[in-house]
Amino acid sequence: MTEHSAVSQRHTDSPIIAAVDGSAVGYHAAAWAAADAALRGCRLHLITSISVAGGLGPAPILTEDDMSWLRVDAERVLVEAARIARAATPDASPVITTEVTTDAIIEHLIRRSDDARGIVVGSRGLGAIRRGLLGSVSAALIRHANCPVTVVRSISATDAVTAVRPVLVGVDGTANSVPALEFAFEEASRRNVGLVVLHAWSDRSNGLDPAIVGWDAIRASEDALLAENLAGYSERHPDVKVRRELVLDRPVRSLLDASEHVQLVVVGSHGRGGFTGMLLGSTSAALVHSVECPITVVRSADKARAR
Repeated sequence: MTEHSAVSQRHTDSPIIAAVDGSAVGYHAAAWAAADAALRGCRLHLITSISVAGGLGPAPILTEDDMSWLRVDAERVLVEAARIARAATPDASPVITTEVTTDAIIEHLIRRSDDARGIVVGSRGLGAIRRGLLGSVSAALIRHANCPVTVVRSISATDAVTAVRPVLVGVDGTANSVPALEFAFEEASRRNVGLVVLHAWSDRSNGLDPAIVGWDAIRASEDALLAENLAGYSERHPDVKVRRELVLDRPVRSLLDASEHVQLVVVGSHGRGGFTGMLLGSTSAALVHSVECPITVVRSADKARAR
């Protein structure tokens, strides 16, 4: 097989990957990932890890019986996750593959992100220790994965009521918003729903308070610029009804409020340069741990994937 054909085959078979651990939230992540894979017409790959973290002390010594029990339990988790994935997509279930890995889950998922359409994880795991570990998984992935990462909290948003709600995307008015905007338009188009584009204008780096200099004038100017920036996307996705929202507020608070009425939140992992970029990075991290609906973080370095 030539290098070109090998790459083409790899892209053709690129899956949505969902990490599961036997927790309720992990199963919600499997359900969301199954629905997304069905919409994209691609494979769903379920992964669970039996790696045992050593913590601060010596790494635990496991016998063959211990490892055998862990593997049996991992297979049970994968069977249940696959059952839930099929139940979430009764009309068009995707092809489902499974994997038990002995590698640490964070490093394994980051490696797999090079050839995945997206990675889906729950926001917390089983018990206090695993809950903390899974939180670190999502935190590491949104910073280092080479594909979009979706974090699912308490709901999978696959029910009939939620499925008709729009997609919400947060933008900051810079080129850093482009990957998130492209992803959000594609998701809204696949789901046959509207798109809410929210720009929270609260940048006071120039020392001017919008409430003093005139928010109405700033809002009109920013809205015109946003409409111009969205024109190309709307031309490519004429089926997506877009609603623009500009608010004078902090991004986290405004996006969190708006998330109550949508099925999916999409944000970039980085914002404007310098300190503002750091703040917007913290915005995406804060939202991951706050919104109830699924949230997708699209890194600025993500490769364009219209698969």
